Amino acid sequence: MMKRIKIILFASLVLVGASCKKFLEEHPTSFLQPTSDFGSFKAARAMANAPYAQLQGTLAGQASSYGGNTWDLMEFMTGKSNSDLGQTGFVNYQTLSYNTTSFYFDTWWQRMYLGIGDANLAIQTIPTIKAIGLTDSAKTNMLAEARTLRALFYFFLVRMYGDVPNVTTVPTDIGTLKVKRSPAKNIYDSIIIPDLQYAANSSLPWHDNTGLVSRGAVNAILADVYLTYAGQPINGGANYYSLSAAVSKAVIDNGGYTLFPEYKDMINPANKNKGEFILQVQYSAAANVNNPLTALTIPNYSKISKYSDEYGSVFPTDQFLASYPAGDKRTQERQFYYSQYPNIDGTGNVVFPHHYIYKWFDSVAVRSTAKSDLNYTLYRLADVYLMYAEASNRAGGGPNADAIKYVNAIRARANLMPTGALSQDAFEHEVWLQRYFELAFENKMWFDMLRTRKVHNDVTGNWDDFVGHKTVWGATFTTNQLLFPVPKQETDVNPNLLPNNPGF
Repeated sequence: MMKRIKIILFASLVLVGASCKKFLEEHPTSFLQPTSDFGSFKAARAMANAPYAQLQGTLAGQASSYGGNTWDLMEFMTGKSNSDLGQTGFVNYQTLSYNTTSFYFDTWWQRMYLGIGDANLAIQTIPTIKAIGLTDSAKTNMLAEARTLRALFYFFLVRMYGDVPNVTTVPTDIGTLKVKRSPAKNIYDSIIIPDLQYAANSSLPWHDNTGLVSRGAVNAILADVYLTYAGQPINGGANYYSLSAAVSKAVIDNGGYTLFPEYKDMINPANKNKGEFILQVQYSAAANVNNPLTALTIPNYSKISKYSDEYGSVFPTDQFLASYPAGDKRTQERQFYYSQYPNIDGTGNVVFPHHYIYKWFDSVAVRSTAKSDLNYTLYRLADVYLMYAEASNRAGGGPNADAIKYVNAIRARANLMPTGALSQDAFEHEVWLQRYFELAFENKMWFDMLRTRKVHNDVTGNWDDFVGHKTVWGATFTTNQLLFPVPKQETDVNPNLLPNNPGF
């Protein structure tokens, strides 16, 4: 009975219909109950689905914070963001005065470990289920999904907190919950990389337009993991640049993904899980599971939408916008950013005091429903193009023809001329810049800063060392910014997590 209750708790948020297509868009027809048959295909599918629900933790609201969301954290940290709201705790990140009780650290930790718990339950239980229609191949693919998501949750954790508890089984008693921290390298070597390699060798499809993990998604994450492992703080070596380039190229060649012709295609709900998108967090207005970023990024109380609250929680600094090259389409009105919009009452245009983020602008939600149907993108083709370009450039001692082609495809969409002949270092800087410009406000930039230990100075145009970089707010990054603090509420209940990270 206890095992059944655990399964219910972990799986009750997901559907258990025989089909897994559009698994967040269908209306539930049944839920797992204490009397349910746990030796069934439905039960196995429900357990495989459960970790997906925790992916929404990447956009989780922050308790006690008006307009606060976990997504805010990585954007505030870069020094390239501003906020209309003091209630988001922005000033603590603007001044780098945050501590173990500041917003977001606790929610990120909790959500990632909830996802790991769901994945562990699936990995532990699915192999034991014997049911009609549940073939060994189906089990293997469900395990590949669960292990991919477990790897992804741990990948977030080690980049944010460094050494974290290594938990790969479902706890059986309270005494097993107070786990010590394991070195980040051990987490990579024993969980993240093996989980992803297992999934890469499965028979999952290369592309899945229902929102489930595909081999394209597995290899995109693996490319990111290898690229990060090659850099700081693991310093895995040149071989990992080669590995990253190889799996990036596999996604490009086998996944069938294509760059969208227009940036507006990325905010068309009809394109969810298609085209450029490789892995997305699923949202559905029809199922009342709404993407919160539309309301969060509308200028504060601008009266341009049907939302009762328009937060303006994050928007770019003027200096970051000015760092884009002249003529870059991404900075033109209603591409990646916007500076005005018609009043919801039809009385004229509202001109904003700053440029705001247009990447999450769901026009139907803004003007009609106040329920955003957009997915949140974790990996898309442009990201993989740039990972390949960076990794192959490092591995090969300079840019090859494919690396140049992929960077120029991104530049062409932005109405920029192709790059000329560049040295290895100059090409790397170009790739880093394109990551800043193309993937801005997709929670990528902070992690890029950490692994490269470099920050683009938007005022001077130089590449500053991370430690010693002064933001436009006058705050200076130190070694204390390399890791977030383990939240106080976690160390209070588990003293084995101490000592905390440097500076905390």
